[in-house]
Amino acid sequence: MFKFFKRSKYHERNLYNKILLLSRDKLFFLNFNLADTFQNRVNLIFLHTSFIFIKFKKMKKNHDYSVFTQKLFNCIFKEIESNLRENGYGDATVNKNMKFLVKIFYNILLECETYKNDILNTKKKNLRHHLVLNDTKTPINNELVDYFEKYKSFCFDLSADSILKGELNFIYK
Repeated sequence: MFKFFKRSKYHERNLYNKILLLSRDKLFFLNFNLADTFQNRVNLIFLHTSFIFIKFKKMKKNHDYSVFTQKLFNCIFKEIESNLRENGYGDATVNKNMKFLVKIFYNILLECETYKNDILNTKKKNLRHHLVLNDTKTPINNELVDYFEKYKSFCFDLSADSILKGELNFIYK
């Protein structure tokens, strides 16, 4: 009867909340000069999530990891859909936007897979493609590239079990 209260060994909701906090950090909007828009915040969530998905993809095939990544994916898109509905969008608009956002997520995921091997200008170009700055004429800040370099390294250094538990305590310095 109360199946939905049953505790899971996966903590995708906790991890989603940590990713959400990372993507809402004032650092992006003050230091990196990103525009504070819904699309930027969603794309920051996608960027943060992509490195976690890539980490699990590079690991051995494990049922727990694939279940976790699917649950995290579902959680993220369920929350985005809920936010769109709270903003007053109707069914048709929400469905259209969700289809668009899924495509963006997969594009970001593909670009993040080669992030390690890309040169600085390519990294800037990819970030510029998905993130909007307050001043559209200024280039992407090198610090933003550095942030995602350090975040990627942080994610790849974490143990899979700590990610499954939702322990994502990244602090950019």
